[in-house]
Amino acid sequence: MNTYQHVATERLDIAYLEWNPQADRTAVLLHGWPDSPECWKNVAPILAEAGYRVLVPALRGFAPTRFRDAATPRSGQLSALGRDLLDFIDALALEHPALIGHDWGARAAANACGLREDVASHLVLLSVGYGTNAPDQPMSLQQARNYWYHWLMATPRGARVVREEREAFTRMMWDTWAPEGWYAPADFDEAARAFHGEDWAEVVLHSYRHRWGFAEGDPAYAGDDARLYPAPVLAVPTLVLHGGADTCNRPDTSLGREAFFQGRYERQVLDGIGHFPQREAPQAVANAIVRFCQPA
Repeated sequence: MNTYQHVATERLDIAYLEWNPQADRTAVLLHGWPDSPECWKNVAPILAEAGYRVLVPALRGFAPTRFRDAATPRSGQLSALGRDLLDFIDALALEHPALIGHDWGARAAANACGLREDVASHLVLLSVGYGTNAPDQPMSLQQARNYWYHWLMATPRGARVVREEREAFTRMMWDTWAPEGWYAPADFDEAARAFHGEDWAEVVLHSYRHRWGFAEGDPAYAGDDARLYPAPVLAVPTLVLHGGADTCNRPDTSLGREAFFQGRYERQVLDGIGHFPQREAPQAVANAIVRFCQPA
């Protein structure tokens, strides 16, 4: 497995993995919650073989990424994830990378595109429908039930669970968001190392509380929030990959989003795949990315 490198931005010391550093084209792969950069370990080499420089950062709060200043609010608001990605792109002087994100990473990638129109060559979103960041979004009762963990984290009991039982809590998501037996225990143990960063619990709690209006945001991102809500229409070519057996975000949550995209837009449902397509079906995911992101 590759070793982590680090790059400093204004707020973070961002840890990242890299493959094929001399390639002309770049793909940035962003993990979700609860996961780590290692979730891309079977996709990244395929993209590297296809001619991409592949960069896989750890999001704020996830070890080994660190905040640079103890006084910086440990915000998990979704606009901050998008701004972090733009800061990462600027720090490494990346030119029009393909942005590929899963779960939280999908929101980070889409928000980066919403904040800077020409930042990416392509956008690929896994397991998340665009336009679903707003607290007042329409939601079925079944989807509200799926989000039980969001509502738990809005309570003091949930805060204790996140802080004191983080591995048991996150393992429950792995056990219930995809068909039974989809992962090896060693893969969860590897991912869980990212959950032991000193700021992980606070970032996670703030993220879920803020997105539903239960916590105030960091004022530093007020301008970004205003630009992202309501969700802006995106011009970047966009591919959505959604597992047909996803029991976290139901597949129908990414349906009917075409009006948010001015350019090329495709959506593909992966039959029998749950919430973690890059782990469950890495070859299919990599093939879809390579096909969609081919230069015109």
